[in-house]
Amino acid sequence: MNESQSSASPSKQEIAVVGGGCFWCLEAAFAQLKGIEKVEPGFSGGAIQNPTYEKVCTGTTGHAETVQITYDPTVISFKELLAVFFAIHNPTTLNRQGTDLGTQYRSAIFYHTAEQRRIAEEKIGELEKNGTWDDPIVTEIKPLEGFYRAENYHQQYYRQNSAKPYCRVVIAPKLLKLRKEFEAKLKEA
Repeated sequence: MNESQSSASPSKQEIAVVGGGCFWCLEAAFAQLKGIEKVEPGFSGGAIQNPTYEKVCTGTTGHAETVQITYDPTVISFKELLAVFFAIHNPTTLNRQGTDLGTQYRSAIFYHTAEQRRIAEEKIGELEKNGTWDDPIVTEIKPLEGFYRAENYHQQYYRQNSAKPYCRVVIAPKLLKLRKEFEAKLKEA
């Protein structure tokens, strides 16, 4: 082995893009999981390129608030990411999560590969078969046509603003649920 080679191989990275209400909530939750290398809030599924938060909030661009998750599949699988995704939001409310209302808050999985699509369809089928939710799951499954990173002030929002009312009332309970249901998957504190 020459000096430029390393005995430790770099981690294999994969990307997942999901939307389930406010991207601040999703980012705060996924960032706590082992194997997650980066979580970026942004927008997917819309008709225009490079949308701004203000434009997306009008509901006219067709974008969903999403997070792009860079992860190591040898540590956490796409199926495990979806288990967390479906546990921390309500996939049965069309264009809504709690008091957040509009198409930008829809439940969505934007797949990169046919394998991700297959796993997403299987997971939804499993949840419906098990009767996890009383109402039908309305999560859309679509190919990723673009991810547009949200403005800098949205990045790591919860970490920088955890004392704000929205963070305490909406995000903190989701994180408590995450810690309770997925304790073995969490990064060390």
